[in-house]
Amino acid sequence: MLAGLIFAVEEASDRPGTLVATLPFGGMTLLEYQVRLLAGAGAEQVLIAVGRMTPALLAAVNRASKRDVAVEIVRSAEEASEKMEPNARVLVIADGLVTTDPVMDRMAGEGAEALLVTDDATSPAAIERLDMRDCWAGIARISVPQLGQIAQMPEDYDFQSALLRVAAQSGAEHITLSAAWLRSGHAVERSADGLASRNTGVLAALTERRTDWADRWVFTPIARLALPELVARTVPGWGLMAGAGVVAALALTAIAFGWVGSGALGALLATATLATGAAMAALRGEEARTRGFEWAILALFAAVAMLAARGVQDATQSATPLVLALVAVVAQFLVERVPSRHRRWWASPSALLLLITPFSLAGFVTAGLAAVAIYAFATLAAAVEGTREKA
Repeated sequence: MLAGLIFAVEEASDRPGTLVATLPFGGMTLLEYQVRLLAGAGAEQVLIAVGRMTPALLAAVNRASKRDVAVEIVRSAEEASEKMEPNARVLVIADGLVTTDPVMDRMAGEGAEALLVTDDATSPAAIERLDMRDCWAGIARISVPQLGQIAQMPEDYDFQSALLRVAAQSGAEHITLSAAWLRSGHAVERSADGLASRNTGVLAALTERRTDWADRWVFTPIARLALPELVARTVPGWGLMAGAGVVAALALTAIAFGWVGSGALGALLATATLATGAAMAALRGEEARTRGFEWAILALFAAVAMLAARGVQDATQSATPLVLALVAVVAQFLVERVPSRHRRWWASPSALLLLITPFSLAGFVTAGLAAVAIYAFATLAAAVEGTREKA
């Protein structure tokens, strides 16, 4: 079993009386974001180590408790060890830590005790020196018996520092913080301004989850520009879905009336909105909603292709456009279902929409449908071959 332990004790350096854990981050509080990270890493239970309760902290804990993970408050190592399963692996997050899913996934892996470290004492991730070379970088994997050891110490001990010392003295593995993790925003912040600056870096890292060329070079930059503003204004995820739905409906209506090029451009705008919504949902740990946004892009492509094909079929009295559209849609649906790791050049619903748009604007809809059908089918063949190689 994986459990989490978050420290929420320190006050913000620029907001006296306000705990760092309750500062805003990513459209929520930092504490809620940390709980989201632990839940995403597989934690079934999260304990919040506090020194004092504030109304803001209580509200943040209550909101975090709505996730599919048990969240409780503790005030000591003894209380924490009593509430955890004896054989649990405990993932510890330092007070004020900002990080991302890849770091959490690495630290949550099976194995003995481990400490995330950096050899740069001036790094924003460096918290406390462990030895002559390494400093703790904010995440530790420990065992419940180690919490029990801390509980035997005098009452005036510092919980976080004592835990770190016990883990270090037990011979915990040192896992070095990589440059990529640091660039993605991994750091410890004690101020509201510092968290705001880290927010942009973490949002940028989240938009990288979509790896195909169309998302990387077209839709990811759009999401990266839009997300900070949307998060700052606390725009809800359903708002983006609704907005994309309106634009998509207008685009499909235009295609149905024969304005295929204009409709394809509208579909691209709707796709950009959906891609941004998917990144926002990922930030908030809403995996079901993230998948919903991604499937909505596939559904939009299918609707564009089928409506465009129907219009050409009516004009030419040929079944070829409809057959090409069906091949493209079915092939791409199967690509999404194949478990192979997607490659940069592979087709995606957004890439297929990008590809068909210039053909539609030029009036060569059938040629565009042929292009997307060939592209989707070639991707499906590569995906199937990749699955065979793994087998």
